[in-house]
Amino acid sequence: MRTFRGGLLIGLAVAVLVAVVAIIYEFYDTRTLKRTVRRGEVYCGVNVGLPGFSSQDEKGNWTGFDVDFCRAVAAAIFDDPAKAKFIPLEASERFKELQNRKVDILSRNSTWSMSREQNYDLYFPAVAYYDGQGFMLPRARNIESALDLNGSKVCVQGSTTTELNLADYFRANNMKFEEMKFPKLEEVIKAYDSGKCDTFTADVSQLYALRLNMTKPNDHIILPDVISKEPLAPVVRQRDDDWMMIVKWTLYAMIDAEELGVNSKNIDEALKSKKPEVMRLVGTEGSYGEDLGLTKDWAVRIIRHVGNYGEVYDRNVGAESKLHIPRGMNQLWNAGGIQYAPPIR
Repeated sequence: MRTFRGGLLIGLAVAVLVAVVAIIYEFYDTRTLKRTVRRGEVYCGVNVGLPGFSSQDEKGNWTGFDVDFCRAVAAAIFDDPAKAKFIPLEASERFKELQNRKVDILSRNSTWSMSREQNYDLYFPAVAYYDGQGFMLPRARNIESALDLNGSKVCVQGSTTTELNLADYFRANNMKFEEMKFPKLEEVIKAYDSGKCDTFTADVSQLYALRLNMTKPNDHIILPDVISKEPLAPVVRQRDDDWMMIVKWTLYAMIDAEELGVNSKNIDEALKSKKPEVMRLVGTEGSYGEDLGLTKDWAVRIIRHVGNYGEVYDRNVGAESKLHIPRGMNQLWNAGGIQYAPPIR
């Protein structure tokens, strides 16, 4: 009887030890790709609500430019864009939650900067959207230039690069302003829309999106001035190179596909192409997907399920959307913009 009890206790101890080791392994394992495959989902940190980029409808369905990028990563790995789980994060918590492994990737209007990579131990693999900071104000103010904003009361979200850029711009131009800072974006919008401040500053893409939520959208204008460089990029943890490569090349595959004329409607025809660049993209030549730890048709999965870069841009923020944001710098390099993908070869 003692032997039986002793064996049972040893068995329980071993089971508990195995469980503890598994939990520790899950927490400290930095190999995100393996953890993601084992889990069966990509955990994506997104904005809590930004029309055109990441927003949730009354049924819980997520849509937007940043949302589609997460779905593209899920499609590359699982051949199923639905295997992306969206976790809304405030600006003040996004980087810490990525560090804490609450999410696998941030796809959430985050500006790539030197201090963020250094201080948070993170990587910004590639620029998904070239943006810049601007100003929105009531049309009734009859102001046409940011240089005429002296003495303005400006609403801004705290814990963002926007806050520093605002101060730098007014100081550089010897202008005065009153800062109205709020921790959450919805608080900034509410303060501006209620008239507590007469100017609202944010990335231009945000201003286009948030203007839709104003009580009277047509009563507000966005000035043409752009006062900063805001390269918005997905974010991953450092020392996790396999995962970083997948995130980076998912974006580049979408850009490359647009340049090569490959989209969700003609992807089956592209699989029959004899053009070397197209063959490497779709996996009928070379082992580029396998080198990433994926399948030969990894890019085909992305394009078939989500589309190329132009398709994602147009339906979420461009010509086919309510925002109608011009492509501008986000046009391909051979069409007047600066979006550029290294070749797959």
